[in-house]
Amino acid sequence: MLNFFSKRNILRPIKPQKDISKFEFTALIAALLALNALTIDIMLPALPDIAASLRLSNANDAQLVISSYLFGVGISMLFFGPISDRFGRRAPLYFGFTIYILTSLAAIIAPSFAMLLLVRFVQGLGTAAFRVVAIAVVRDSYSGRAMAEIMSLTYMIFMIVPILAPGVGQIILFAGDWKLIFLFVAMIGIITGVWAYFRLPETLDKADQRPFTLQSVLGGFKIVLSNKFATLYAIVPMFMFGALLGFLNSSQQIFVEIYDFGVYFPVAFAGIALAMAIAAYLNSRMVGHFGMRRIAHFAILIFVMSSILLFLFSLFGEIHIVIFYSLILVCLFMFSWISANTNSLAMQPLGKVAGTAAAAFGFIQTIGATAIGMIIGRMFNQTIIPLAIGFSLVGIACLLLVLIAEKGKLFGSDEE
Repeated sequence: MLNFFSKRNILRPIKPQKDISKFEFTALIAALLALNALTIDIMLPALPDIAASLRLSNANDAQLVISSYLFGVGISMLFFGPISDRFGRRAPLYFGFTIYILTSLAAIIAPSFAMLLLVRFVQGLGTAAFRVVAIAVVRDSYSGRAMAEIMSLTYMIFMIVPILAPGVGQIILFAGDWKLIFLFVAMIGIITGVWAYFRLPETLDKADQRPFTLQSVLGGFKIVLSNKFATLYAIVPMFMFGALLGFLNSSQQIFVEIYDFGVYFPVAFAGIALAMAIAAYLNSRMVGHFGMRRIAHFAILIFVMSSILLFLFSLFGEIHIVIFYSLILVCLFMFSWISANTNSLAMQPLGKVAGTAAAAFGFIQTIGATAIGMIIGRMFNQTIIPLAIGFSLVGIACLLLVLIAEKGKLFGSDEE
């Protein structure tokens, strides 16, 4: 009984925010992270229209609308982290909103595919502020399992966006062409930016501000990357997000070209996103009892077994939609458990340089995941095999990283 209450005490925040409730705090953090998901997922139904409108010779090239954006996000994180550790969390966030809104409007008048990719890349440069600041604010305010709980609730809320975004994108396409989608995301950016301006408190204490000099910035990155345990755990979400992006890049082609879902593709996509949201909610309820390590390790093992099973089925020809959908559901259900807990484990020892840590890990995760996802997506050949191979290799890589970080031991307690 005493042990149980000692664990519950871990869930208390480091720095309770007096001006904002825990519910609104979680919702706002989720909204900041969800802008990334919205900017990706709402475009999925429009990829064939973009390819046709801009006369692309290879339909797979339309996937670059997603990849170019993510490369911008990854590169810019390196700058927003040290800046947020020096000037606070709010100012960099508003700068990011300005870029996001202006580029959303610029995409509407992009005269060519090359220019559209450039605008998307710049849009990603601004959007990086949302992720860096959101994660740093959570780390400023919470620690340990409490941080994992908040991150899980955040994932649960922002996973509503992938449930709705493709459907919203499809509805917009019924009303007009793909350019209207960018007008819609600009409006969402304005609404979220106003909300953050009036309600998000500054969570970085002046005493914790780091000088913005080359020596200080490099020193911060050295502190982060020299922590072997944190770095290994931060690379796990990179592989996981790479698998997710590989699925996102090819999902429209899989469900439409292989399984003939047509305009009902967003419905199939929403079912998967709903499963991921449920997984995130369950994680928030379980992490205080079982701990981050045990849940993450269990989820990785299930992910590996499910993805290998998907690969074995794919060797025998077209997989029945029920089998394919079920295995993908299991894999991405486990994704929610893996990503929330491994990110929290990676950030746990780096509270003094939370912004720099969020930036360094965000850069590694986004650039690496984008490259992995692009490779998996562009290997699409009207079969499930490339996706199944990608998921299997990613799962095995994550298991090896955790084994190295934990020195061969799985299912340890979070207090170790």
